Amino acid sequence: MNLKDKVKELAQKYSNEVLSDRRYLHAHPELSFQEHNTAKFVANKLKSIGLTPIENIAGTGITALIEGKKPESKTVALRADMDALPIVEQNDVPYKSTNEGVMHACGHDVHTSSLLGTARILNDLRGHFEGTFKLIFQPGEEMSPGGASLMIKENVLKANLNKAAPRSIYAQHVAPFIEVGKVGFKPGPVLASCDDIYITVKGAGGHAGTPHEVVDTILIASQIVVSLQQIVSRNIPPHIPAVLSFGKIVGEGSTNIIPAEVKIEGTFRTFDEEWRKKAHENIVRLAKATAQGMGGDCEIEIEIGYPYLNNAIDFTERSMVYAQEFLGKDKVELLPNVIMGSEDFAFYSHHIDACFYTLGVKNEAKNITDGLHTPRFDIDEGAVEIGVGLMTWMGLCELKQL
Repeated sequence: MNLKDKVKELAQKYSNEVLSDRRYLHAHPELSFQEHNTAKFVANKLKSIGLTPIENIAGTGITALIEGKKPESKTVALRADMDALPIVEQNDVPYKSTNEGVMHACGHDVHTSSLLGTARILNDLRGHFEGTFKLIFQPGEEMSPGGASLMIKENVLKANLNKAAPRSIYAQHVAPFIEVGKVGFKPGPVLASCDDIYITVKGAGGHAGTPHEVVDTILIASQIVVSLQQIVSRNIPPHIPAVLSFGKIVGEGSTNIIPAEVKIEGTFRTFDEEWRKKAHENIVRLAKATAQGMGGDCEIEIEIGYPYLNNAIDFTERSMVYAQEFLGKDKVELLPNVIMGSEDFAFYSHHIDACFYTLGVKNEAKNITDGLHTPRFDIDEGAVEIGVGLMTWMGLCELKQL
């Protein structure tokens, strides 16, 4: 039996165990940086395989090594995220969340259980490869500053225990827009950077019937939102994708009260780090000028979030070939466009070669079509065996190629 068939055989062999892990994790979700029971579950599973996990990295993060022949020669990293979202689940399934108000609505239960399955297979095959696999189970993908940035600060991408530092890293993400059985790749930029914008407009509020005697903070806030659209339409080069959107305006006035303070919240996303910094400067400059020009003032706080996620082109193109070999050419899609969502896996992609790919989980026949971050999100569980086998196979191929 060749190695590819062996991987498929083992993925099937462990599929029930992986599904059991997924259902347990889905039923017991934990919020970002609070993944204490999840981390214990993962560590115990790794120990049961025969691995020696390193725990409590960046709080609840975990790493473990799977060593083949010549383990010091080269290393490939495999990453999964463990946190859930503050969402009340509406699915009527046996594995529904038992933690009211918390739900794995972004598929991190799938990512974690899949990587545990991949660990089982790679541990069985350690006599069939040269080098080392580094497993990274990270906390806090959903919350700034992102568990990935903290794991990197704690040297998960550095050489340790006489093993080479990882030269490349994989991560998969469930995709409710792709049919189960298929996967998607996009070489180059794939997900946007993400920064949160908080603006507080200030002025002498007062009676709405005497606007000449007050500073109209509502009007100023409205003008700021409109004016800031120039940042994207007239400042950033048209070939650089960018979005500036505001989703919240709060002015605690009334029909006849102009408030002394109005709060505005929004997000800025792009794919160019130089223009990202310039956009921040322009947002501050234009917002202040608008407020002061209308007799008020404003305070601006920009919370720096994740950078844009860049898939290393050569590495990702190789990985597409690996996936075609494993699944068949008709099961591997080239994602046509960049996505304005963000992911903290982006931090890894600015340190080493990264490949972030999507795992199809949609099944219209079963009415499994709801999107990420929604209370009815779920997956066709047939995707789990595919995800486990594919990450194993691509990791083996990439380790051999290095």
